[in-house]
Amino acid sequence: MKKLLSSVLLGASVLALAACGTDDKSTTGSEIEKETDGGATEPTTLVVGASNTPHAVILEQVQPILEKQGIELEIETYQDYVLPNQDLESGDLDANYFQHIPYFEGQKAEFNYDFANAGGIHIEPIGIYSEKYASLEELPEGATILLSNSVADHGRMLSLLEAQGLIKLAEGIDKTAAEIKDIAENPKNFVFDYDLAPEMLVQMYKNGEGDAVLINSNFAIDNGINPLEDAIAIESGDSPYVNIIAVQSGDENSEEIKALVEALHSQEIQDFIVEEWGGSVVPVDGE
Repeated sequence: MKKLLSSVLLGASVLALAACGTDDKSTTGSEIEKETDGGATEPTTLVVGASNTPHAVILEQVQPILEKQGIELEIETYQDYVLPNQDLESGDLDANYFQHIPYFEGQKAEFNYDFANAGGIHIEPIGIYSEKYASLEELPEGATILLSNSVADHGRMLSLLEAQGLIKLAEGIDKTAAEIKDIAENPKNFVFDYDLAPEMLVQMYKNGEGDAVLINSNFAIDNGINPLEDAIAIESGDSPYVNIIAVQSGDENSEEIKALVEALHSQEIQDFIVEEWGGSVVPVDGE
């Protein structure tokens, strides 16, 4: 892996000791420590890109777990959905943790990324928000509905609107890939505006723009919005949009990545997710 740090072992005698395992430390699995020429040890460094909330917050809880295994977890935070994959491909990151599976697969297809899914970690239910109306039933004829310009999220958002009885999608389509053109029935003649980047929708909601705004929970939480309390409707917890650890193909088998995913699936971290966000972020076991 491009950014995993390795110490240079100087001298044939040092190499022999390392090869024979005659040093004082025995390491198994992902408990990897490298010996420097001064005899000291330094941890392997794992660089992971993440959205601020909840991803980076969760990773901060994982840091001490990995530290005990000789792995130093370095977290790089991002505000958008484009750079983390670009930096993963370039090798500036060893992994990223910000995207759900449909977006991941769409990015791979569009940019020919040679990435692998190292494991599912959690779901962030998407919500419908409104500063003007207290319920979906109050939305008027011709109401403006704001969606993000992330086409990979359109199927998810439209499926939520359909589940709430606001629209009906065409029969026989793959709803995870649904687009605005796939709306077959729109009883209230809603107008769909999908020109804004996902991170801009929170500000539009707070400014009272549009009649309803669909916002990804990570952006909502990051801006002090509680999806369970503030949304007028929210996606169910059995959503297929699981947020994953993404790596370059082949790296999913590295001991460091396996240790990261195992830590994220630990009871300690899953309990933290439940307690910290009370259902607006839902942990999964990765199966």
